[in-house]
Amino acid sequence: MRPALLDSSVYVSALRDRNAAAAVEKLTAEAVLWLSAVVLEELYAGTREADLGVIEQWERDLDKAGRILVPNLSDWIYAGKVLRRLADKYDYEKIGRVRLTNDALIAISAGRLNVRVITANEKDFRKLAEFCSFPWQFVAL
Repeated sequence: MRPALLDSSVYVSALRDRNAAAAVEKLTAEAVLWLSAVVLEELYAGTREADLGVIEQWERDLDKAGRILVPNLSDWIYAGKVLRRLADKYDYEKIGRVRLTNDALIAISAGRLNVRVITANEKDFRKLAEFCSFPWQFVAL
């Protein structure tokens, strides 16, 4: 079974829509699921109060399984270098780079362990893939 990590865009879609939740369940049925600490932060910061119990359960389950992926120092340094190169190519101002920091950390730390990132955010992950190697998959939800 291949390891996979869901981006927050996928989790949020699954929390808000039962059809999306069913699609995500089917998509990850044959995967060993990981949870990025960055995604976890985004979920706690940006989801509804009603969803906190579900998020806390995901955190407990994946922490118990030892499958929470935390960016290390090398990931942070590499993310900074990737964001600089991306900004140079696409003429991003500081705000654009800041917006992509979390996605870069997710991509780079997942790439370090060869964990596939599943995302509904094709635009940003496609650009990141130009500058760093990580397995990823777009899913329309």
